Amino acid sequence: MKIAIFFERDGLLNLCATRHGEQVSPLRLEHFRLNPQAAIQLARLKQAGFILIVTTNQPAIERGELTRNELALMHACLRRRLPIDDILFCPHQDSSHPCHKPQPGMFLEAAFRWGLDLDQSFVISDKWQDAKAAQVAGCTSVMVESPWIGDDHHDFLVADLESAITKVEQLHHGVFSNEWAQA
Repeated sequence: MKIAIFFERDGLLNLCATRHGEQVSPLRLEHFRLNPQAAIQLARLKQAGFILIVTTNQPAIERGELTRNELALMHACLRRRLPIDDILFCPHQDSSHPCHKPQPGMFLEAAFRWGLDLDQSFVISDKWQDAKAAQVAGCTSVMVESPWIGDDHHDFLVADLESAITKVEQLHHGVFSNEWAQA
C-alpha cells in the first residue's frame, strides 16, 4: 500500500487574507497566491515517493460566492506549480457532511482511489479540523502553528511548512527503521 501526505490548501499551499480574526480563502484566481516555499518543500516529499494530496473545505461554493469553474482554475494553478497527485474538495457548508473536515470523508475517498495505508499516512495543516479528521482516519497529524489549530488533539506541532516536512521525513524513516529492526 502507498503512503500519502494530505495537505490543507488554504494557509499552507496558498496564502490567505485574514478578516475579523478568521482566515479568508481566495474567491477569484487573481487573489490566489501560492506560498513561495511550497514547491521546494513538496518536491522533497515527492522525491521520497509519497503520494501528495490536497484536501480543502470550500463552503463558498454552496454559498454561491465561489464558482466551481473559478475553483478549477485555482486548482489547475496548484497542479502546474506543485508536484500534487490529487486535489479533493468539499463544497458543503454543513460540517457534519461526510466530506467536510473535520469528518474524514476526503481522506477515506483518497485511500480508496489511491490504495493508501492511512495508518502510515500524514496530514499537514494549520487548522484543527484537519487534525480531527486525521485522528478519525488513523493518520498522523503534523500541525503548523497558527491561530486556527485549536485545543483539540494533534500529534505534532511545528513552526512552519519546512519544519512539517522535516518532521514527516523523520517519522517516516523511524517507521521503516522500526519495521526493519523487528524483521
